[in-house]
Parts: sequence; structure tokens; C-alpha cells
Amino acid sequence: MTEETTRPITRTPDQAIDPIFAERWSPRAFTGEAVPEAELLRMFEAARWSPSSYNSQPWRFLYALRGTPEWDAFFDLLVPGNQKWAEGTGALVFLVSNSRMKVGDEFKPSASHSLDAGAASLAFALQANRQGWHVHGMGGFDRERAVTVLNVPEHHRVEAAYGVGRATPWADLTEEQRAKERPNARRPITDFTFRGGFPQRQD
Repeated sequence: MTEETTRPITRTPDQAIDPIFAERWSPRAFTGEAVPEAELLRMFEAARWSPSSYNSQPWRFLYALRGTPEWDAFFDLLVPGNQKWAEGTGALVFLVSNSRMKVGDEFKPSASHSLDAGAASLAFALQANRQGWHVHGMGGFDRERAVTVLNVPEHHRVEAAYGVGRATPWADLTEEQRAKERPNARRPITDFTFRGGFPQRQD
């Protein structure tokens, strides 16, 4: 039996969409299996094709593979709560965006650098799932120290951190882990889509 047939499925889209979107989720229980660099590069290749303003491609992916000299420095940037589960991942990734873009011969501020990096982030995560891996995004890390440790250039913003790894099979989880390892749901689209603009305030 595969993980997909043993793990409870709790996500049912309200509209007919490609399964790739509902299948993507962020586990916290990982097997500790190392992610081969070639596998990670395939995920970054998917991110490469993401849309961006003026095709500026502001995303920068910094990564450390489990068992390599860079791993400890990346891992040490995470807050303790994230370190607890991220120690089982096979790669750690930081996403950085360039807040300036080249338009003609000039560098100008980019109003959409974080949005564009977010598009690359989703492509990265969806491709990971297609390859049999999972990505868990994190905002809990030392942002100030990350700039120094990761040698982040001026005009760049550290957006997020990610743990990449092989999700622990459902049968191998403890009861406590199973309570947390159920993919969560989403708000209905009626909560965040409005034809013609935001509704008028009702005082």
C-alpha cells in the first residue's frame, strides 16, 4: 500500500481543479532521507519558469543538503520550534528576492519582487510533490542573522525558509504525530473573491 492510500485524505476542492493543488501540503514528520542535489535542482528548474514583472526573475534560492558542511549554518538560523521537525528534512532552502530590477539600462525598485518570488516558491513546492518529496515553508527563523550568515547582498530581502524531505509514511507515525499530520482545509473562495471590488461596508 502506498502512503496516498493509507493517509487519510481530508482535502476536497469545491471546484474541479487539477489534483496537484490539493495534493500539496506541508508535513512536519520527515524520514531523515537526504535529498539528492539533482532532485533539488529539478525543483529549482520548475521555479525558474515562474512569471515575474519585466521577466526580472528576482528569486534567489540558497540551499544546504543534509550531511554537508553548509547544513549546520542553515539549520542554526531556524527557531527551536522549527528545528524540532526540520531536523528530519533532507535539504534546507532559503528564498531571497531582489528588490530592484533592470529596466533598459537602469535598475529600478520592483514593487512585485516578493509576489514574484512567491510564484517561484509555489512552482518549487508543486514540482517537489510531483517528484515524491514535500516542502514545508517557514517564517520562523532569525531574519537579521540570516542576512549575514547567507551573505545576502544589499537590496535583497530574505523571504522564507523551507524544509524539503520525504514525508514519514502514515503507518510509521505515532498517534501524537497522526493528529498533526492531516492536511488542513482552506476557506471557501466566497471569503476572498469579490466581483466588481470589495463589498460596501455595512455599518
